[in-house]
Amino acid sequence: MIDSEEKLLDRKRTKMLAQIERCKLDLQKDPSNPSLHLRMGDLYIKWHLDIYNACQYVDEAITEYQLAMESLLDSHEIYYKLGVAFFYKGDLDKALNALTTALEKKNNYYEAYYMIAETFIKKAHFTDAVDAAIAAIQCSKLGSSSAHFLLYKLYEASSFKNCKYKFKAFCEQLMSLILIPFDKTALKNICTSISYLAFLPVFIAGFYYIQTRNYASAIDLYKKSIEMAPGFAPLYCVLGDIYLSTGYFEDAITEYKMAIWIDSFNIPAYKHLCHAYEEQGDYNQAIEVYNKLIMMAPAMPDLYSNLANIYYIKGEFDLAISNYQTAITLNPNPSWTSVIAQTMGFVYQENKTDTDAAISAYQTAYVLTPEDIDIYVNLGSAFYDKEDYANALAVYRQALELEPHNAKIHCNLGFLYWGQGVTEEAMKSYELAIKYDTSYDIAYNNLGVIYLDDLGRVNKSIELFTKAIECNPNYALAHFNLARAITIKGNKVEAAKLYQQAQEINAVTQEIDPKDIADKISELFES
Repeated sequence: MIDSEEKLLDRKRTKMLAQIERCKLDLQKDPSNPSLHLRMGDLYIKWHLDIYNACQYVDEAITEYQLAMESLLDSHEIYYKLGVAFFYKGDLDKALNALTTALEKKNNYYEAYYMIAETFIKKAHFTDAVDAAIAAIQCSKLGSSSAHFLLYKLYEASSFKNCKYKFKAFCEQLMSLILIPFDKTALKNICTSISYLAFLPVFIAGFYYIQTRNYASAIDLYKKSIEMAPGFAPLYCVLGDIYLSTGYFEDAITEYKMAIWIDSFNIPAYKHLCHAYEEQGDYNQAIEVYNKLIMMAPAMPDLYSNLANIYYIKGEFDLAISNYQTAITLNPNPSWTSVIAQTMGFVYQENKTDTDAAISAYQTAYVLTPEDIDIYVNLGSAFYDKEDYANALAVYRQALELEPHNAKIHCNLGFLYWGQGVTEEAMKSYELAIKYDTSYDIAYNNLGVIYLDDLGRVNKSIELFTKAIECNPNYALAHFNLARAITIKGNKVEAAKLYQQAQEINAVTQEIDPKDIADKISELFES
């Protein structure tokens, strides 16, 4: 910010402190005056909520309101203000108790219902928040722009692929706009939003630093801005993003939490917080935040798919599948849903060993995106696992009609033919896979096995295994097979080296049963 703005802020701080000091002097003269305690509490809350204020005055405000209450036990206003203070302190249960008491003193109290709605949102009790906002509107028809806007945000969060909630959200947004002139809170919020344009130069400078990878300067810029405006949530979000991108996950988590506390509807901050927990490996915390997000926005399919991915990583496959199914049901668009269906099929096939369910999932993906070649690969593999070779063959042939030069399909066909004992067709398929992808290590290895084990052409197999290793030096199975071929040639020393290499690589890749390698090494020196 420029110097003139800083001077303006200093004058504002000086004025506020002067008002607080004046009120303190008045209280020294009349310490039991409830109106003065209320005035003092209001000043503390106002100063506490100022985004340019670095100090915390909410405890002082609570104390002043409680002192005022000693003389005015039946005042609905004091209970309301005390509830607001507890709300900003983060003591939400006490806030609800105080606000509910305010309603008992005055049952048509718009402001109390509105703050109860805000409190329920922070507690992630969104159904209760809707009820409270509706009650607020019923108490103040004309002056309820803020409550309508709150309902708009609640309905908008639930409106994804839901026309009913979209229409409700639109109506509430329209009403909030129409009623703005009659709602002091709404007018104040608008003025506050306009004042945030003062931070535009900060974001532009920060963007430049990030683009030039000058992260230290960007962090310093946003930290200084937060010191000047500690109540402005977007600053914490951007700073969190920088920490996240540079690997400072704990710092990122702290910034996102601050942003969420200031703005409890900050869905991007929630998502980025989940990402930070995932990067940190704290999957339980990520799951907890995703579940809270789902309560806030239950119709956003990407939340379920992201949650499913975490459950998959944790090995909780049933929960992963359940969330993938929910994501598919919400079905935002065919391409996205197809990817989720394929992922679910993979989980069924590889981890649940339920080939029928895997086939069903892949077929769902096929209906959505029949042009996606990966679906044919996965579906053919599932049919193969089920030993339904006819359908596997039909799927691969259909895939080749779409992409006749697809090396992966030819390689899978080779494996299928080989498993059925049709060696000549298997060799042709592997040769086509190599033709269309000269670096296809698996095709070289599998073709080498046919030459070694089925045809007894050792030299040719050695050539193919060597080529597979050239394409992928970390291919344990190719080292293992080359060692087998070298053993037949009588070079036991070289074979032993290759088995040792296979063993070392396999410790990481887990391609082969370690016992198979150990047995081969033992056989070398027994004969």
